[in-house]
Amino acid sequence: MMPIRFAVPRRLAMAGAAALLAATAFAPTAPALAKDPVVGQPAPPFDLRLIDGTRLSLADLKGQVVVLNFWATWCGPCKAELPLLDQYYALQQKHGLRVFAVTTEDSLPNYQLKKLFAVMHIPAVRALKGPYAPLTGVPTNFVIDRAGVVRYAKAGAFDLDDLNNVLVPLLREAPPQG
Repeated sequence: MMPIRFAVPRRLAMAGAAALLAATAFAPTAPALAKDPVVGQPAPPFDLRLIDGTRLSLADLKGQVVVLNFWATWCGPCKAELPLLDQYYALQQKHGLRVFAVTTEDSLPNYQLKKLFAVMHIPAVRALKGPYAPLTGVPTNFVIDRAGVVRYAKAGAFDLDDLNNVLVPLLREAPPQG
């Protein structure tokens, strides 16, 4: 009797092989995973290069409440969240809020996003170096408090109540001394 063979598209086979390779390649390096953002722990360092060429690091943002918002142009919840987040940022920026929109790689090219971000208050990130990435999907938001501690890390869109519940208490905290 001949064994039954299933035809697997090459693209799918390659993706499966890549996933298996990635899983085995990263398995022995469990200590490196400890550097990922963890709620209640100091935020891992990051470097941002904004669409306008400005460069910022986590150290540059000390004393401010920082939101890293991962979104995609094809994502329905992102399209609803981004204008709300932009308006919220415009109102709360004077209280020490900084929001950065990190567009995922599968979205439009940066040159096509320049028009959108020309009318928005939130700066667009061209490149991010650090262990931050969408968790289980987009949108994903990371919130870092004034002392540099990760206070929120979840996939899912913010609504106005979420923004107030998460950010207002952090904005009321005094910046760290020194």
